[in-house]
Amino acid sequence: MAGATYSYDVLIIGAGGAGLRAAIEASAAGVSVGLICKSLLGKAHTVMAEGGMAASLSHNDDRDNWKVHFADTMRGGQYVNNWRMAELHAKEAPDRVRELEAWGAVFDRTPDGRINQRNFGGHRYPRLAHVGDRTGLELIRTLQDHTIHLGVTVHMEHTVVDLILDGGRVAGALAYDRERGRFHVFAAKAIILATGGIGRAYKVTSNSWEGTGDGHALAYRAGAELIDMEFVQFHPTGMIWPLSVKGLLVTEGVRGEGGVLKNSEGRRFMFDDIPENYRPQTAADPEEGWRYVMNDKSARRPPELLTRDHVARCIVREVKEGRGSPHGGVYLDIAWIKEKLPNAEEHIKRKLPSMYHQFMQLANLDITKEPMEIGPTTHYVMGGIRVDADSQMSTVPGLFAAGECASGINGANRLGGNSLSDIVVFGKRAGEYAAEWARRQSAPRLDDAAVARAEKTAVEPFERGERGENPYRVQQDLQETMQNLVGIVRNEDEMREALEKLAGLQARAARAGVAGGREYHAGWHTALDLRNLMVVSEAVTRSALERRESRGGHFREDYPDKTQEFSRINVMVKQAGGGAMQVSRVPIPPMPPELQQVIEEQTS
Repeated sequence: MAGATYSYDVLIIGAGGAGLRAAIEASAAGVSVGLICKSLLGKAHTVMAEGGMAASLSHNDDRDNWKVHFADTMRGGQYVNNWRMAELHAKEAPDRVRELEAWGAVFDRTPDGRINQRNFGGHRYPRLAHVGDRTGLELIRTLQDHTIHLGVTVHMEHTVVDLILDGGRVAGALAYDRERGRFHVFAAKAIILATGGIGRAYKVTSNSWEGTGDGHALAYRAGAELIDMEFVQFHPTGMIWPLSVKGLLVTEGVRGEGGVLKNSEGRRFMFDDIPENYRPQTAADPEEGWRYVMNDKSARRPPELLTRDHVARCIVREVKEGRGSPHGGVYLDIAWIKEKLPNAEEHIKRKLPSMYHQFMQLANLDITKEPMEIGPTTHYVMGGIRVDADSQMSTVPGLFAAGECASGINGANRLGGNSLSDIVVFGKRAGEYAAEWARRQSAPRLDDAAVARAEKTAVEPFERGERGENPYRVQQDLQETMQNLVGIVRNEDEMREALEKLAGLQARAARAGVAGGREYHAGWHTALDLRNLMVVSEAVTRSALERRESRGGHFREDYPDKTQEFSRINVMVKQAGGGAMQVSRVPIPPMPPELQQVIEEQTS
């Protein structure tokens, strides 16, 4: 039975950047705040964000401002973004960066002492405030200190099983502690989901073990709508060798500092394929690209800094056409800059300390002397819980979402660096509006029968015992299915096959069994994660089938072009009566003329 029962005005699920920033804002508003995290505080996946956070501080190029950032974000998202979220993000990101600095974040500096900003894919000007290549770690450290200072109660190593509703609005959540396996009930007037991504649905991913789509699935089962789930971002540069580290992220900062992509013939293949709408902003030759990296304002950016979806597809093309590296990727070379800089080795170690260490320790490779072997890795999901742009509330009253598990700002493709500013901009907003909502609500009624049903579902794997399916095997088969059939390049036949396989995997997941007691039981935790992974995998596949075109992170061999028909809609999934997943199209509201004008001015 349940252990303790806790009660908060605002309950936050997830303690990455979005959850911590929400906790700070809600706590500052004077309401009681509880924070649940799946691992230890400070271990959130946000620490893996390396390159920086995008904000138009215009420290390195005075031509930058919120309008350019807004236009870059919309163009990167291929105009199916929630334009209001993109506007708020571009306008508010600089204040959120300055706030972090005031709270103690130690950013890298320009020679005159201001926050330094680096180049990144899809951004017209150097825009990423950074701390070497460890920016996420600094962000978490700063927010964590501030959260603890405010006295927020943190429940570490807890996983939420289900949300509990009261007449359609949120009333609380059932969770278990991962150490002992005891259930705990959390009553709350408002709940903020900040649970991150879904990368663990794929075989090759940069995501840590927690990225199992928990928030997406919790919201979906509670009746919320998910949008844009077809848009999964495959980061072009993950480690691919040795196998033990396959998928581990290699920051875009390497390319921002002058790293180039080469095939097995030693050729810089990114110059071969520059999309028409980016051609005016892209360097004509390697020399111009180098000048851009060295902050020459008259130069245009190298093609290695095109959007992530495009770079990933170019790498896949090289490998498919037989020009790949020995382990099925291509080469990322930062060592070449010794031709340009006398102190190249020290420069690389200073700018990319984590990357130097990562390759030295894990692959026995010195990135100052040799090229890295890299390939695409499942990195980020643009899709998620559909929220109101200003308040971040979902379609379920009292249920809010922020960060990667929410959707809207990124459209079809996220620009590098936008996620770290997204989580603090919308984490703050979610905390602010959730606190305001909670103050207006009476205490919710926790339905004991609903809690008992959720508990019963959670312990069923023990009843099946070792007779049941092995949860690890089911997860492995699921990852293979998604990687092979709903990956970087998609088509109808393969995705139909994926749906059939998912139905079989769903049945197997429902039969997953484990033996033994509930203490420290990783197999049981995996069986429960499967419930969420099945929801997000089906949502990605059904949404990808519905969008019969190619746009951003979603590329279909059978529909390789963008179409007008799909340029004005988001694909939405929600739970229909009877539990089936229902897919529909949601029209995107027209953009106000003043924002339309901003885009026209910036893209001309």
